[in-house]
Amino acid sequence: METVLKISHLNKSFGNRQVLKDVSFETYAGEVFGFLGPNGAGKTTTIKIAVGHLFYDEGEIVINGTDLKKDFEKALESVGGIVENPELYAHMTGMQNLRQYARLREVGQERIDEVVELVGMSNRVNEKVKKYSLGMRQRIGVALALLHKPKLLILDEPTNGLDPAGIKELRDILRKLSREEKIGVMVSSHMMSEMELMCDRVGIITNGVLIDVKPVDELIASVRKPIVIYRVKTNDAAKAFELADNVPPEDKVVVGENLLELRLNTRDAEEVAGVVTGRIVRGGLTLYSAIPVEDKSLEDAFIQLTQSGGVQIA
Repeated sequence: METVLKISHLNKSFGNRQVLKDVSFETYAGEVFGFLGPNGAGKTTTIKIAVGHLFYDEGEIVINGTDLKKDFEKALESVGGIVENPELYAHMTGMQNLRQYARLREVGQERIDEVVELVGMSNRVNEKVKKYSLGMRQRIGVALALLHKPKLLILDEPTNGLDPAGIKELRDILRKLSREEKIGVMVSSHMMSEMELMCDRVGIITNGVLIDVKPVDELIASVRKPIVIYRVKTNDAAKAFELADNVPPEDKVVVGENLLELRLNTRDAEEVAGVVTGRIVRGGLTLYSAIPVEDKSLEDAFIQLTQSGGVQIA
């Protein structure tokens, strides 16, 4: 995969306080990379360094093949970014804001129209920004960041203040950009449920230390317990207990007249539960539901890693 951002052994201090310690990771073209961590973990500092707003003490940053320290301007030509909220002229229309920025980048109207369509603002772009919702402002901000066809798009907490509909719209836009434009998208956030839906890979940072970088599904799998509990609801739990003879007696329990709980090995839980429900139905009982109740999420992985793997630095 094409690497659009490579950060190696990054260190940064403010006075006597070290805020980043030996941070290393890569972001690839065509993926959404989630940069996750609690408030104050070092997310925004890392992003401000990557977009050229802060200098770093030690390490190396390479953007689309260009070392940031050796050729600052060329490296940043490949970057589009929004740190915190997009800066827009409220008295101007979205289109006027885009044209103003396009003149600085020597970008033509054709590209402006292209990015407006990409972010889904074609029908509202000629209205004044002061009439926009926060979600619409974010879309115009993303359009601004895309005007010069960057290889890397970096967004710091882009879903802050958005309602659920706005969050979904932004998620869909970013996934579309990564797939269709082959852009590497790096998003920082502490909203675990949204990152689980949006990202291909995630890196988790706490106290300035990068704890882990993995595909989302692998990270979730790494904290799953070997046992999953299935709750089987039927009209006769005692009879269902007898019919579930493929499950050892010590791994099943009747917890009510209509509820049977099964403790199953995670590796083959679905298959075993399927056999049990089939036997219940064939045995003449009514099956209402069979639901696993110990599933893990990215939030579970995040909590476990930040609580157990964090390294406190001075």
